[in-house]
Amino acid sequence: MTDPAIRFASGTVGAHLEAAGKLKHDTVAALVDGALADLQWPLSRDGAAVEPLKASDPAALSVIRHSTSHIMADAVQQLFPGTKVTIGPSIDTGFYYDFDRPEGPFTDEELVAIEARMQAIIDEAPRFRREEITREDARVLFEKLGESYKLELLDAIDADRPVTLYRHGNWVDLCAGPHLPDTKAIRAIKLLSVAGAYWRGDERNKMLARIYGTAFHDRKELKAYLDALEEAKKRDHRKLGKELDLFSIDEQVGGGLVLWHPKGALVRTLIENHWRQVHLKNGYELIMTPHIGRGQLWETSGHLENYADNMYAPMDIEGNPYYIKPMNCPFHIAIYRNSLKSYRDLPIRWAELGTVYRFERSGQLHGLLRVRGFTQDDAHLFIRVDQLESEIRGVVRFTLKLLADYGFRDLDVMVATRPEGKSIGDPAIWEKAESALKAGLEAEGVTYTIDEGGGAFYGPKIDVKIKDAIGRVWQCSTVQVDFNLPERFDLSYIGDDSTRHRPVMIHRALLGSIERFFGIMVEHYAGAFPMWLAPVQVALLTVADRHVSHAQQLSAELTARGIRVSIDDDNEKLGAKIRRARLSRVPATAVIGDREVESGGVSLTTRSDGELGYRSAEEFIDFIVRGAKAPEILDIR
Repeated sequence: MTDPAIRFASGTVGAHLEAAGKLKHDTVAALVDGALADLQWPLSRDGAAVEPLKASDPAALSVIRHSTSHIMADAVQQLFPGTKVTIGPSIDTGFYYDFDRPEGPFTDEELVAIEARMQAIIDEAPRFRREEITREDARVLFEKLGESYKLELLDAIDADRPVTLYRHGNWVDLCAGPHLPDTKAIRAIKLLSVAGAYWRGDERNKMLARIYGTAFHDRKELKAYLDALEEAKKRDHRKLGKELDLFSIDEQVGGGLVLWHPKGALVRTLIENHWRQVHLKNGYELIMTPHIGRGQLWETSGHLENYADNMYAPMDIEGNPYYIKPMNCPFHIAIYRNSLKSYRDLPIRWAELGTVYRFERSGQLHGLLRVRGFTQDDAHLFIRVDQLESEIRGVVRFTLKLLADYGFRDLDVMVATRPEGKSIGDPAIWEKAESALKAGLEAEGVTYTIDEGGGAFYGPKIDVKIKDAIGRVWQCSTVQVDFNLPERFDLSYIGDDSTRHRPVMIHRALLGSIERFFGIMVEHYAGAFPMWLAPVQVALLTVADRHVSHAQQLSAELTARGIRVSIDDDNEKLGAKIRRARLSRVPATAVIGDREVESGGVSLTTRSDGELGYRSAEEFIDFIVRGAKAPEILDIR
C-alpha cells in the first residue's frame, strides 16, 4: 500500500507521449526541451518539446547506468546488511556508488557476488517509481532506515526544489532521477573495480568504499567497451612509465610531484625544445618568471578570493605572505606593466614553460594526469580589440600544427560563449571576441560546437579535445579571451589618439601541461614514441664479441649525425637482445654478425616496416637520419 504522504505527479512526460501517440513499447526516457527526463517526470510547461528515447539511443545510456547504480546499491544492502548508501551517479564510463561499510573495502570475490545478485534483481523486472514527498516525511523515512548520509543530502536540497524518491521493489533512494520505467532495458552489466573515496571529496571526512561499474543496452557494446578497457590497461602510462624507466613518484618526496628519470627527461626535453623553436619561429618571445609571489599580487589577480582552495599555504618572508604560484598570468602582466606600451607595440606574444603548483587532494592524484606540480606551456597575448580576429586565427593555426606534430589530428572543438548575467566587459567586445573565435576556427576548416553560456565570466574561449589511438578523448588546448585581468591590473597602452586604452589578453595553452601531455602521449603511442622523440632511436645488437668494434664504429657515425643509439653487446643470445629492444620500444634495431662485419653493413628491422634485410652502412645511416627528423618548424602566422 502506498504511503499516504506520497503525492504522485500528474501530467507526466509518459502521459504526454501516450496522448500524442508517441509512446512505444521500447520507449525508456525522453528529451524535454533538449534535457534528459524519465517518463514519470511532470511537464513544467505547456508546449514543451518532448522527444521519446529508445533504450538503444545514445542519450538514454546515462539513464540506464543511473538505474543500474540503484540496482547495485540494492544488491549490496541485501548481501551486506548494515551498509549505508551515499551517492550513486552515472558517469561517462558507467556509474559508481559510495558505501559506508563497517567491514571496509569490498573484495574481488564480493564484487562477483554483488554482480550476481544484481542480475537476479534485474531478471525480476521491478518497476522504478518516482515519488514526491515532503521534507518532513523524507526525514522520518531515512531516520527510520538509518541512512544518515541521505539526511545530510536532504538538508542540502534547495528549499524551492521538490524532494523526490525513486523506488524499485522494496528499495528506496533519495534521488532526482531520471530512471528507466523498469529493468528490462538493462541487458549488459559489469562491476569493474573498487576504490576509496572521502565523503563529499573531503579528506577530513570518512573514507567510503566505492564500487565502479558499467552497463549497456547491448552485450556487444559491453564487450567492445571491456576490450577497449583491457587495451587501455596495457597502455596505462603509470605501468609503462615504470617498465620503460621514464618517471616515478616517491611518497617520501610527496604525492603528485614527479621525478623525471633520464629517458623520460630526455623525451620531455625534446618536446620542450620543439615547443620553444616553434614559438620563436612564430612571433613569440620567451620569458621566465619566479615560482613564488607576494600575497598582494594574488589579491589583485583575484586568486586569493576565488582560487585559494587550490593554492598552498603562504610562507612568511620578512613579515610578508608569499605564495607558490598556481598560475603564470600575474607575472606576465607584471612584465607588461614594467614599461609604457604604445599601440605600435601590440600585439605582444609572450610564452613560458612555467612550473606551477596547485593543491589536489590525494584521492584525485593520478600519475602524470593529475599532479600537484606541473609545467604549463603557457602564453599570453596582449592585443588591441581590432587585432582579435587575426590573432585568434594565428593561435588556431598554431594549435592545429603543434598537435599534428605529435600525431593528434582527430579533434573535438567547442566555443564557449558569454554567460548571461555573470560576465564583465563591454557586450560589444564579447560579441567581437566570440565572432573572432568562430572565424578563426572556420578559416582553418575546423568543425566546432557551441557551449552556450559556457564561457568564463572574464571572456569566451575555445576548448580543444584530442582523440588518442584507441578513441579516448582528452581535454588539451584552450584559448581564452580575458577582459578581467587587464581591468584588475589597470593595464593600458597609448593609442594613436594619444590617450590610454585597455588591451585585451588572450591566455592560451596548447599542450595543456607537459606532465599531462606526456602521460597522454605514452598512452596514445603505448610507449612506442615516434622516432624523433624516442629516447633510443636505434639499437645495435651484436651476435658475438668480435662484432662489437663494427658496432662501435657505426655508433660513432650515428652519434655524430645527432642520432641516439645504444649498443647491446651483452654475452646473451641474439633472441634475448631482440626481445629486450622490442620491450624497450626502440624504433629500429640493427643486427651485426659475421656477414654484416664482412660487408660493412647491418641487418635492419624497424617497428613500422618489420624486417628490411641487409643495408650497407651508408644506406643504414641515411635511413635512420631521415626517419629521425623532427617535424618541420614552419612559420604559420
